[in-house]
Amino acid sequence: MPEQEPTQLDFWFDPLCPWAWISSRWVLEVEKVRPVTARWHVMSLAILNSGKEDVPDRYKEFLQQAWGPVRVCIAAEQKFGPEVLLPLYTALGTRFHHDKAERNRATIEAALAEAGLPTELADAMDSTDYDEALLASHKDGMDRVGYEVGTPVISVDGVSFFGPVVSPIPRGEDAARLWDGVLLVAGTDGFFELKRSRTRDPIFD
Repeated sequence: MPEQEPTQLDFWFDPLCPWAWISSRWVLEVEKVRPVTARWHVMSLAILNSGKEDVPDRYKEFLQQAWGPVRVCIAAEQKFGPEVLLPLYTALGTRFHHDKAERNRATIEAALAEAGLPTELADAMDSTDYDEALLASHKDGMDRVGYEVGTPVISVDGVSFFGPVVSPIPRGEDAARLWDGVLLVAGTDGFFELKRSRTRDPIFD
């Protein structure tokens, strides 16, 4: 029997979003148990919420901090190619979500070093040099699902969704079953949404 061609999954993330982090770790689990290959892309919660008047002050502060990491990610991708995004995202996400590290230059430099990238890329935190590329990557993801959702965005077989939003990280056969469900709804013409209110916080273990 010929080996099955892997299914291509595209995943858009903002490194500061805890829900995207959990979903990204689920994708890595899925790659172990299903013929799936993921491609990683940057979107920006700061861009998504730009100009919105009804944003709480605490979230506005969060959004200000969100510019630096996405700018560094897009700068790394522009300079070294898309294959550097996953190791950089993993290094950033581990620090932000597991270690509760400060969202500052020192944390980003440490993540860059772990990912084997030049720490000078942290200069992009406060630069607009890569904002055009960031906006293009963001728009590519959000145009597929609409701008009333957030991160993550996934795209498979020409169909794109916001989510899945899940906690804790599904692993092993649980990860596989969720993926099978994603493929099922992606293959259903006219399927748009399943949703319920969240009743637990992000669990990263």
